[in-house]
Amino acid sequence: MSNIRRIEEAFPAVALPDFRVGDTVDVHVLIREGDKERIQVFNGTVIRRRGGGFDATYTVRRLVQGQGVERVFPVHSPFVKKVEVKRAGKVRRSRLYYLRGRTGKGTRLREIVDARRVGEAMPPAADGADAQAASVQE
Repeated sequence: MSNIRRIEEAFPAVALPDFRVGDTVDVHVLIREGDKERIQVFNGTVIRRRGGGFDATYTVRRLVQGQGVERVFPVHSPFVKKVEVKRAGKVRRSRLYYLRGRTGKGTRLREIVDARRVGEAMPPAADGADAQAASVQE
């Protein structure tokens, strides 16, 4: 048995929310500066996920003052305290490297309205179909 397999068995996997490529996420990262610690939120779009097991990573990209910034986070990092899914994006690629050449509105992705992935309750239908059905029954 390899050393990596022994480590994987000794430390159970950290439970992360189900996020995929194209989702907009907030990654809460522990930053150590000298003897002080603080949590810094890095929000952006997940453009890549790779690997499996202990060495799995994901890449998050954001624009800061017109400049693209990408950070690669290990899935099982002790410095990543929380990952929140803000928007679920609908994409047809597993690597969104084409976003590197785009800025502004060109970086927008279609959004999936799925309560299970975003973590919010789905709003009731606002099309009035329920009201019509109720009036037909009366």
